Amino acid sequence: MFYSLTGKTISKNLNYAVVECAGVGFLCLSSAGTLSDLTVGETATLFTHLNVREDTLSLFGFSTEYELQWFRMLISVNGVGPKVALAILSELTPDRLALSISAGDVKAITRVSGIGPKIAQRIILDLKDKVGTLAQSSEAVSEDVGRVAAVTDMPATGEAVAALTMLGYSQSDAAVAVSKVDPSLPVERIIKEALKLLSRNL
Repeated sequence: MFYSLTGKTISKNLNYAVVECAGVGFLCLSSAGTLSDLTVGETATLFTHLNVREDTLSLFGFSTEYELQWFRMLISVNGVGPKVALAILSELTPDRLALSISAGDVKAITRVSGIGPKIAQRIILDLKDKVGTLAQSSEAVSEDVGRVAAVTDMPATGEAVAALTMLGYSQSDAAVAVSKVDPSLPVERIIKEALKLLSRNL
């Protein structure tokens, strides 16, 4: 089982990179985010997952262990294979995906090519309880994930999120904004305060 590869990036395209280690070039399928971090001719470390099927072996590589953990969590969902998981991570960063799942934002996930509402809902249902633990390794999103999960379960804040979504904001952004407002306020005031935050890009 490969844990990671460190070597020179000798080639890359939109779908994979080739990392040379001890004279052997390893083709690693990866996300757009990881591939954008790699420069041909420079040394890179990729954290890897080896996918074994009857007819093929495929190696997937990521620039951070955090992204690799998200990849493995996604492919644990029934109906989500490695290629679909890569497509999701290429469209949504792990932090953005964490917020989308916590907020129950089906639309954000269905923006990924090949993902329909049923699969998006299954991802949210299967992973919502796991997101908090994984997000703790990312300081940028861990607090937001906990707050977002709470507001979607409360009547007043849930109503405010729904209203903001009707105004055209994504469910994820609306939930993050509402989570930063005092939940004891009247719904109308929560919406007004959340709109101020959204106008300042949170």
